[in-house]
Amino acid sequence: MTSWPILSVVTFLPLAGALFIALLGDDEAGARNARWVALWTTLITFAVLLILVWRFDQSTADFQFLEKGRWLGGAINYAMGVDGISLPFVILTTALMPITILASWDAIQRRVREYMIAFLVLETLMVGTFCALDLVLFYLFFEGGLIPMFLIIGVWGGPRRVYASFKFFLYTLLGSVLMLLAIMAMYWQAGTTDIPTLLHHAFPRSLQTWAFLAFLASFAVKLPMWPVHTWLPDAHVEAPTAGSVILAAILLKMGGYGFLRFSLPMFPEASQHLAPLVYALSIIAIIYTSLVALVQEDIKKLIAYSSVAHMGFVTMGLFAVTTQGIAGGIFQMLSHGIVSAALFLCVGVIYDRMHTREIAAYGGLVNRMPLYAFVFMVFTLANIGLPGTSGFVGEFLTLIGTFRVNNWVATLATLGTILSAAYALWLYRKVIFGKLEKPSLFGIVDIGWREIVIFAPLVVLTIVFGIYPKPVLDISSASVTQLIDNYQHALSSVRSAALAR
Repeated sequence: MTSWPILSVVTFLPLAGALFIALLGDDEAGARNARWVALWTTLITFAVLLILVWRFDQSTADFQFLEKGRWLGGAINYAMGVDGISLPFVILTTALMPITILASWDAIQRRVREYMIAFLVLETLMVGTFCALDLVLFYLFFEGGLIPMFLIIGVWGGPRRVYASFKFFLYTLLGSVLMLLAIMAMYWQAGTTDIPTLLHHAFPRSLQTWAFLAFLASFAVKLPMWPVHTWLPDAHVEAPTAGSVILAAILLKMGGYGFLRFSLPMFPEASQHLAPLVYALSIIAIIYTSLVALVQEDIKKLIAYSSVAHMGFVTMGLFAVTTQGIAGGIFQMLSHGIVSAALFLCVGVIYDRMHTREIAAYGGLVNRMPLYAFVFMVFTLANIGLPGTSGFVGEFLTLIGTFRVNNWVATLATLGTILSAAYALWLYRKVIFGKLEKPSLFGIVDIGWREIVIFAPLVVLTIVFGIYPKPVLDISSASVTQLIDNYQHALSSVRSAALAR
């Protein structure tokens, strides 16, 4: 417990910044001030979170920094808290937000105030999703994030932005309606929506199966899993650069977080019974979307399909329910959050200069942009999973964890690492190497100081976590161990009851 509601401060400080921006004038000075207010709000939010990280006790799996208050009647409360599973995602969210504001500094020139407000509101809803300890509160934050992202894609996106934003909205909403029905059924059965209580409630097997499938419908779209992934490439292609960064780095991770927080601990029997289904969908995602990425002509679309493939490793590792599998899944999500965000920022750099994402429009950029070529190389190799980068640690752990449970699934998944090397290196060769022959590229300039400030921390984190992943693994270690112990205990209790009958 803390003497002041630090989680509520971290969650709602961006919302306060958004309200302040709304009071600014709608002129050039107002737009300039909106940028600075948004940047300082996100930086202060991250600074407050660092206090929380410093005070976080890694030795316990209990929820910390608890806040609770009556909200809707007696059953539904305002409850907030973090543990070793949710805290890494809160850190990732608050750390990336200042970077997205900087990335939008010159790229967004119209409706700047509204744009910054949308991003700050989105930060509040994302942080709230990871901190909520009440099912209804979680659902409101989880679904609320749809609205600002819908506007970001639909207002500031590309030529087909309206189509992409509606497709994103409808796909996500359809899955979430099923999750809402499951939440209602869980409340009627358990008599509470308090997540810590529900984590230790033994739901009957029939409800577990239906609730698991309902939650899967929502989380599979968000993650996204095959075959409900088709909204993602369209959303990425049409979204502005900062929108793609948040979409890939944070919003996708809400699906993986949902599996860890709800599906595995609350529905252990259903999770074990339906694990082969998740394995099958994961393998198809890894292999099929990697093959699709090989034939893309748009850089953003290629990276979007690679995201689907990398999330296949996450779901495979999580449902292996081994220490390496779950720890690897969490690490892979965090690593992908850094690397995919950086790759979309790399696309944004050349798009701002050339206003095209077609791979064929580039070639020989190393001759004019050597610093950019180095940065792009680091994140391309991390995306492949090269040892020494953060991308390797997550993939390797998920493969080891899965191999202990099902060696065929792990063996098939390794094909994805080979295919990822094929499409990522092909992309790098086409864009960066070769002769500088296209006249439109003769005047292109290398990355400037603002872009260096954006990329430097991402490069450092990618390499440091690849060499020394211990800080990330230690944060979640106690919570992962408790999750697996409770999962195994629940299954053994069911087996004992079956033998007794």
